[in-house]
Amino acid sequence: MSDAAKTARLEARLTDEQKALIQHAADLTSRSLTEFIVSSAQEVAARTVREHAVLTLSGRDRQAFIDALVKPSSPNKRLRQAASRYKRVSGL
Repeated sequence: MSDAAKTARLEARLTDEQKALIQHAADLTSRSLTEFIVSSAQEVAARTVREHAVLTLSGRDRQAFIDALVKPSSPNKRLRQAASRYKRVSGL
């Protein structure tokens, strides 16, 4: 965890059983309850963000993507005009 000042707060309500389980896990890892909760939540949050950042395609979508790479469509009139304009403006 970074050395940034910790000013944000987070509160949660939980059952006695949940707190006892979490406290036991914190004790087993020689961390305070707060350290255990924050590190566990951060780990799960980072994993969740990573998992959602991965592009997932259905079988049909995957095939359409591969087909577009293997046999791309010819550029239409507007795309050709945009390419010409880009070449003119950029000096290519």
